[in-house]
Amino acid sequence: QVQLVESGGGLVQAGDSLKLSCAASGRTFSSYDMGWFRQAPGKEREFVGAIRRSGRGALYAVSVKGRFTIARDDAKNTVYLQMDSLKPEDTAVYYCAAASIPRPSIVVASAYDYWGQGTQVTVSS
Repeated sequence: QVQLVESGGGLVQAGDSLKLSCAASGRTFSSYDMGWFRQAPGKEREFVGAIRRSGRGALYAVSVKGRFTIARDDAKNTVYLQMDSLKPEDTAVYYCAAASIPRPSIVVASAYDYWGQGTQVTVSS
């Protein structure tokens, strides 16, 4: 079992940056693939980015590639989502997720076993 707690959300203007953190409980954080998803009002939850348990080969959605960066610090049991050049369309609740079993794809929500409660990100124009 792992518990995930996101933080760092808030209200920013278009073009600003924001850094989300996701702190995980437990001693085996390094053995989880970690992902970030988001859900805007009236829309389905969508993939944002993910990083393998090895820390190599981060994946990003096309809509955020080049603007968002995922990093993990296994010593701190934390995964980060650095968001730059934010746009109003990035407004959503952002969730982090953990996958305990290695799966071929980590860009789908079904790959993940544990989810945080989410943190709101609002980008004004």
